[in-house]
Amino acid sequence: MQRLLFPPLKAVMGSPCLRLLIPGAAPRTQCGCSCGIRRPLRPGQYSTISEVALQPGRGTVSHPSKAAERVVGRWLLVCSGTVAGAVILGGVTRLTESGLSMVDWHLIKGMKPPTSQEEWEAEFQKYQQFPEFKILNHDMTLAEFKFIWYMEYSHRMWGRLVGLAYILPAVYFWRKGWLTHGLKGRVLALCGLVCFQGLLGWYMVKSGLEEKPDSHDIPRVSQYRLAAHLGSALVLYCASLWTSLSLLLPQHKLLETRQLLRLRRFAHGTAGLVFLTALSGAFVAGLDAGLVYNSFPKMGESWIPEDLFTFSPLLRNVFENPTTVQFDHRILGITSVAAITALYFLSRRIPLPRRTKIAAVTLLALAYTQVGLGISTLLMYVPTPLAATHQSGSLAVLSVALWLMNELRRVPK
Repeated sequence: MQRLLFPPLKAVMGSPCLRLLIPGAAPRTQCGCSCGIRRPLRPGQYSTISEVALQPGRGTVSHPSKAAERVVGRWLLVCSGTVAGAVILGGVTRLTESGLSMVDWHLIKGMKPPTSQEEWEAEFQKYQQFPEFKILNHDMTLAEFKFIWYMEYSHRMWGRLVGLAYILPAVYFWRKGWLTHGLKGRVLALCGLVCFQGLLGWYMVKSGLEEKPDSHDIPRVSQYRLAAHLGSALVLYCASLWTSLSLLLPQHKLLETRQLLRLRRFAHGTAGLVFLTALSGAFVAGLDAGLVYNSFPKMGESWIPEDLFTFSPLLRNVFENPTTVQFDHRILGITSVAAITALYFLSRRIPLPRRTKIAAVTLLALAYTQVGLGISTLLMYVPTPLAATHQSGSLAVLSVALWLMNELRRVPK
């Protein structure tokens, strides 16, 4: 009776029905019952428990390979380069006073430039209805209009290219499973910031197209909106570059000492100061504050100009008084160079890897080069090529500051 109710364990384990559930056990080819015949499996069926466990999403979490991480890192590095190009091109557009030449915005329709004489004349007539033509460019010819129109057009088309560079590869990498959970959130934020940046750009341009009957100033975009536009572009650039460096550069295992902690904190503060200095340049550009006092180190005949706090309330001077805006930009620039110099000497007191030392030396060299470019731009009354180089230099300094921060980042436990 026991043999009927409880067959021997060896006989049970030898059953081909159970062997299908044991990893590595091949089913018998001959059996007295029908279950010994191995039938072809339908899609979605698994012959062993181990095969079920190895399927994506069935008990295990798949992680992107190192090669996939490097591809994503290179993609974000290219994206940060396109953002840098947009910032530089936007600066040139501002310096050539071309930003208000296109008086409307269409995502698809705006991609086609005028091709015939009639289309160009119609576009020129639209421009003539707005304050910049009436007050500043009332004697402008069609040929001159074409130049400033193409400058703004190239900036807008480059912006569309930046959007495609982010969104299309992001969709591809997402579907391929090459993005970790944390990276997915960051990529979504970057793509959202790209779209927001385009809308913010048009919001900025609209401020320069508005009629202001009580004002006799040269039509220009709001310096607040210009700073917001540049600031969001810098955030997009820094986030993309930081993420790409984190994926591409192997992390150093530095000995966590008090000196290293102090250096790391000082590097973070210095990078923030460089960012703030670059952002203050938007107020200088928006108010044409670079043309107020074209002397250095003094501003005119004094160290502190008399018209530094002429606006009321006092806080308005920081953002709306050209004299104060230029004064603040000078102070921020000098403070940034002093901080970078101190950071360099602090880094020499700690044994650091060769790559980290190169980043510190490069940051120091670029900072002093940027100071020279800034002073030259000021003394020569802001020539476009030199001013554009100065604006590009701020991106270079910010990039290397981020690189140095990335070199000093803490190794996760």
